[in-house]
Amino acid sequence: MQITIITVGKLKEKYLREGIDEYSKRLSAYCKLQIVEVNDEKAPEEMSQAEMEQVKRKEGERILAQIKQNQYVIALAIEGQMWSSEKLSAELDKLALHGRSQVAFVIGGSLGLSDQVLKRADAQLSFSKMTFPHQLMRLVLVEQVYRAFRIGRGEPYHR
Repeated sequence: MQITIITVGKLKEKYLREGIDEYSKRLSAYCKLQIVEVNDEKAPEEMSQAEMEQVKRKEGERILAQIKQNQYVIALAIEGQMWSSEKLSAELDKLALHGRSQVAFVIGGSLGLSDQVLKRADAQLSFSKMTFPHQLMRLVLVEQVYRAFRIGRGEPYHR
């Protein structure tokens, strides 16, 4: 299976890079993982609703340019469905069983994802009703994908 994580912005924090590197290494036994970073749109601290939508649209265009036609797209969105780790594992297994081995997870910028990206998504996944830094979500997502593969193969994992 090919897992691609398309994310807005560069990862700056060393501790997050180290965690992602560790789970990426572990995942290499289960899938091919690719992390694609697209540039975030520079924006002032205070913005109107129209300016926020414009930032999301521009970031969304960059995201959409990275999505391949044959990829099954799972957008991380606060309004998405909440899955357990077991449900994520079952969904990845189901996709593989149906020949959908190209999966792209999408993490938006600090303002979230544009409507165009959400419309392109095959599924919307929420990790919580809480808001998390999009940089931290990258680490959480990689860990959960690793956990999903372990669960799917009946291997031990921490509950």
